[in-house]
Amino acid sequence: MHSFTLREPALADQPRERLAANGTEVLSDQELLMILIGSGTKNSSTSEIARSIMEYFDNLYYLKKASLEELRSIKGIGSVKAIEIQAALELGKRAAYANLPKARRVVSSSDMGHYWIRRLKDEHQEKMIAVYLNTKNEVLKEQTIFIGSLNQAIAHPREIFRLAVKISAARLVIVHNHPSGDTAPSKNDLAFTKRMIESGEMLGIEILDHFIIGSEKYLSMRAAGYLFGEE
Repeated sequence: MHSFTLREPALADQPRERLAANGTEVLSDQELLMILIGSGTKNSSTSEIARSIMEYFDNLYYLKKASLEELRSIKGIGSVKAIEIQAALELGKRAAYANLPKARRVVSSSDMGHYWIRRLKDEHQEKMIAVYLNTKNEVLKEQTIFIGSLNQAIAHPREIFRLAVKISAARLVIVHNHPSGDTAPSKNDLAFTKRMIESGEMLGIEILDHFIIGSEKYLSMRAAGYLFGEE
């Protein structure tokens, strides 16, 4: 009597697992197509369909030029799958020509103030946003820290600087709005700004400014002399 052992699927038959373990670069064109196809049909496996596509088009250059009719002519490819393949190919083509977006640069307090007036003037709740900058004052990221009235329990410097360290920010600008329209800093505003500057000094991250935004005007704490050490 013979005994049989079930064969585990070869790793080459598991393109999703291979991608997860080793990245996209190690997969063949056929394996990438298998992931895109997703599942086979009653009469054709995923690998057979992917192989048929590669044999029909010979290489990726001709595949990216394929019409829906050509894709549908391949056994196992219906209208929906043909559309998904064509969409994926178009997305890949656009990605190949895409450029890294040019970073917005902080040029002056005036530019920054008016930019945030446009962003926050219609807000009915107080929001605090941290703007993370590199050494060229280019914006790396804008992150809403909290929504609600400013107090030291909610707006803790630790949460703001954690992201600053993660993305290697050199400077920070703090922005928050006063829905009342009054841009005069409160005691909490001043105390929070002082804590931020002190924390930044320990980490080597400069607090460039703290803006208070009203509905039609703004206040730059640096320009107004409110920053810690400039009173």
